Amino acid sequence: MKVELNVNGATHVAEVEPRTSLLDCLRDNLLLTGAHAGCEHGVCGACTVLVDGTAVRSCLMFAVQADGYAVTTVEGLSPGPGELSVLQDAFCETHGMQCGYCTPAMILAAHALLSKNTQPTREEIVDAISGNICRCTGYAQIVEAVALAAERMRGQNLPPEQP
Repeated sequence: MKVELNVNGATHVAEVEPRTSLLDCLRDNLLLTGAHAGCEHGVCGACTVLVDGTAVRSCLMFAVQADGYAVTTVEGLSPGPGELSVLQDAFCETHGMQCGYCTPAMILAAHALLSKNTQPTREEIVDAISGNICRCTGYAQIVEAVALAAERMRGQNLPPEQP
């Protein structure tokens, strides 16, 4: 069946089986590979994308269920080609990633939080990313990255100007 998806601001039409997950459609049909297939049971959070700004596990959602909603993947957060969002840059600066497998999902979960609250407490940050498992970092640098991005979104703790 045909499904029309609004992904990262662009309309895409894909031919999918009714039971095709949004994750598989994004990766296989649209070639957007930022959302990762981890457990494929909705437990690990590696497949997180935003649907109308809310973090959802794309392995648990059928592609046809996303019809009519705005889907954002990590590829859609970049302000321009070759550029990083404030949040992506903060992850790089604080070493909020090691192997990188969970990073796109962590960034999207954090983006959902920061789009509603640019002054989150550490507890709110931890709660926002709690649906995403990271086996490498111990989460400290991830929480630090989100806090740094929040500061920068408020105009504080800005990085030095690049020549």
